[in-house]
Amino acid sequence: MNKRKPVVALVGPTSVGKTATAIELALTFGGEVVSADSRYLYRGMDIGTDKPPLEERRGVPHHLIDILDPRDDYSLALFQRDAQRAIEEIHARGRLPIVAGGTPLYLRALLEGWRIPPAPPNPELRAQLELRARREGPEALHRELQTVDPVAADRIPPENVRRVIRALEIFLTTGRRMTELEGREAPPWRVLWLGLTMPREELYRRIDERVDRQVARGLVEEVRRLLEQGVPPDAPAMTALGYRQIVAFLSGQMGLEEAIQRIKYDTHRYARHQLTWLRRMKQVEWYDVTQPGWYEQLRERVERFLREESDEGVVAVHQSGGGKEAPRA
Repeated sequence: MNKRKPVVALVGPTSVGKTATAIELALTFGGEVVSADSRYLYRGMDIGTDKPPLEERRGVPHHLIDILDPRDDYSLALFQRDAQRAIEEIHARGRLPIVAGGTPLYLRALLEGWRIPPAPPNPELRAQLELRARREGPEALHRELQTVDPVAADRIPPENVRRVIRALEIFLTTGRRMTELEGREAPPWRVLWLGLTMPREELYRRIDERVDRQVARGLVEEVRRLLEQGVPPDAPAMTALGYRQIVAFLSGQMGLEEAIQRIKYDTHRYARHQLTWLRRMKQVEWYDVTQPGWYEQLRERVERFLREESDEGVVAVHQSGGGKEAPRA
């Protein structure tokens, strides 16, 4: 009998405490963590991403962290492939995959079984479209997308230039609309979606404190070192929050204090964006990490999930200790 194996997905806005919670769950249930954070992929980008150092991972294996050079390009299709492979390998070891991250596109593509259009990146075409966006403005590309794929244009705002370019790239490469090629297939796993949240003002306070810690730990020096190593300032990795603002400071476009405040403001906005998208996912069960007993409730929910009968059979709970205290968020 072929059983659908379990996967736990832990989602939420930046700074809410997903990493620490995922590690605690992994220690409790014999799990391994699969990162769904687009910022964790790149080597040498540790401070600005708040990537967990080895000692904080407490011996829990982590996947899709430090797998790319900051000059490398990466796509949603590659993430989906790599994460699926990691989950299959974890299951083969008899352990529980815990997918944790705050990049909604990654999470949904992986765990909702998205079919991604078979159009590999075309660097030359992208460069041409990026040049047009700079010369003619993002609205010009968006109007072109509206002509060839109006459904995609309605879904992608003009300011999201990278997504507009990708939609045009698919059409110009395959001759078919992105929305015709996309679709979904039921994933081969049972997925429990758990969300962490907290009051907005408390979240903003945590974000601001984290940014101040990152600057104190050497964020400016980290960005300067990456640039000195030959990472282009416009590389996709350097557009991450914290990096693009410090690049602007180092290039003389703004002062350091202005850059720090811009990081905080932009991260607040990004957290709102994350919550907006995640709240649309009705399958997510939310836990307020400022409420007493939240972690015990979450742990008990995972226990029930692992005992639940699926269509094909019953999955047993594997506990390996831990989980007595709420993790540090």
